[in-house]
Amino acid sequence: MSTLRNKVQLIGNLGNDPEIINLESGKRLARFNLATHYNYTNNKGEKTTDTQWHNIVAWGKTAEIIEKYLAKGKEVAIEGKLNSRTYDDKSGIKRYITEVVCNELVMLGK
Repeated sequence: MSTLRNKVQLIGNLGNDPEIINLESGKRLARFNLATHYNYTNNKGEKTTDTQWHNIVAWGKTAEIIEKYLAKGKEVAIEGKLNSRTYDDKSGIKRYITEVVCNELVMLGK
């Protein structure tokens, strides 16, 4: 059961072109937003789509693949883990963020 802890699997579309960051340590980081959609019929009988946005980060070889092949609108399946962190913005206000740290990626669609 330990393999099921803190595991996230998502299929969705990139909401923006990936941002690639080359760190001083030589590591490469990719960041992008992923939109997932859930279609359902509400209690009035109307077809409705619920869209959720997820912050995705990837490191190393996965970041290189993302840089080379992914762009806004592309459909992907990702697997990773949730990571929550805090940071201070430019105004000194503490911000909280939850990200999915991607460790596997499958490109879908065309």
